[in-house]
Amino acid sequence: MEIEAAKCECCGLREDCTVEYIAGVKADFGGRWLCGLCSEAVRDEVAKKGGGGGRQLEDAVREHMSFCGKFCRKNPAFRVADGMRQMLRRRSGDLSAHSGAS
Repeated sequence: MEIEAAKCECCGLREDCTVEYIAGVKADFGGRWLCGLCSEAVRDEVAKKGGGGGRQLEDAVREHMSFCGKFCRKNPAFRVADGMRQMLRRRSGDLSAHSGAS
């Protein structure tokens, strides 16, 4: 199972996912990779508008990308959460490297 880093095209969050999962998400969202939270927000917006057609999906993705551009990346809580995630990832990598050396 091959793991790859994917970056959400809405909020910028990075996640490690399988290549198959990344391809499935991109297929669902017109070639864009969205994190779990953003993909749910887009799906909810499409459901509220009562459809699931390609045009409604594109509009919902575009609206959510605009929202994230205005709020998510500038939000200090988002930046802190992303920094903590990166720190923990580095730390867990350090621990696994040390456990193999014993």
